[in-house]
Amino acid sequence: MTKHGNALSRRGFCLCCLGGAALAATGEWLTPRQAFAAAKSQVLIIREAAAKADIITTKLRGGVNVLTGSGGNVAVLAGTDGKLLVDAGITATRPRIEKALADIGPQPVTHLIDTHWHFDHTDGNEWLNSEGTVIMAHPNTLKHLEAATRVDDWNFDFPPSPKSALPTQLMKEDEETLKLNGKTIRLKYYGPAHTDSDILVFFEEDNVIHVGDTLWTGLYPFIDSSTGGSIDGQIKAAQANIDLIDDDTIVIPGHGDIANRKDIMVWRDMLIGAREKVAKLKKAGRTVDETIAANPTKEWDAKFGQWVIPPALFTRVVYEGV
Repeated sequence: MTKHGNALSRRGFCLCCLGGAALAATGEWLTPRQAFAAAKSQVLIIREAAAKADIITTKLRGGVNVLTGSGGNVAVLAGTDGKLLVDAGITATRPRIEKALADIGPQPVTHLIDTHWHFDHTDGNEWLNSEGTVIMAHPNTLKHLEAATRVDDWNFDFPPSPKSALPTQLMKEDEETLKLNGKTIRLKYYGPAHTDSDILVFFEEDNVIHVGDTLWTGLYPFIDSSTGGSIDGQIKAAQANIDLIDDDTIVIPGHGDIANRKDIMVWRDMLIGAREKVAKLKKAGRTVDETIAANPTKEWDAKFGQWVIPPALFTRVVYEGV
């Protein structure tokens, strides 16, 4: 299978959700860009389509696996202390996630780490908590989940999460270390980046890192300015990831294919370049619509702009942050 085809199977459920739901509603197949702009919130579309999503398991290194297909990528470490998950996916995929977890091993899920508060990474919190899983997160994840939170660029108001879906153990420091299944697992807070709640999870002995939505491999990112995200924070987080890892590190992004240090460097350079071009137009007095019309991201669109975040939306969120 080509890389493009493989990418569709691994991250395409969001895209198929958008286009497929539009087909059902209108009788016409919409491109991801058209579907993203459709009146119905993509949050609802993604949740609905998640009920049909395939979950694919990929073995990485040292007992670390990744499950793709349920919103954000989910890392799994299994051992005698039980399973540790990084991110929880979307509740509607629960039966297929449970099957994938059972195929990895018989251990119960004892620990979950939320990389940030967004629904496609935390929607599964409630069912995992119901099975006794300890849910760990940054305090800002709890802040956004326990209160009504609006994301303007999604045109969506998230109600407060039920108590059973809230993190049960919060980071007390910006860096913390767990010992589980004979492994050292480091958690580190980025500061405001994609949101104000982003953390990384580094499996040190295995040299595998989950960086959450501070990396979208081969995709333009959504940056949530409503809850503290910014293009500058996203760039800072990319550099922090580059500085932390080496060329042998396996990188699990929040969305997209498994990556490496070089991929993050390409991503960082794109973010810096897009920021510079958008900032120049804004400083010259261009409105956001005029900036979008100038197509400042055109040199990167073929690589990063063909999927769920189209160039116009990416340009808009960069514009908001410069």
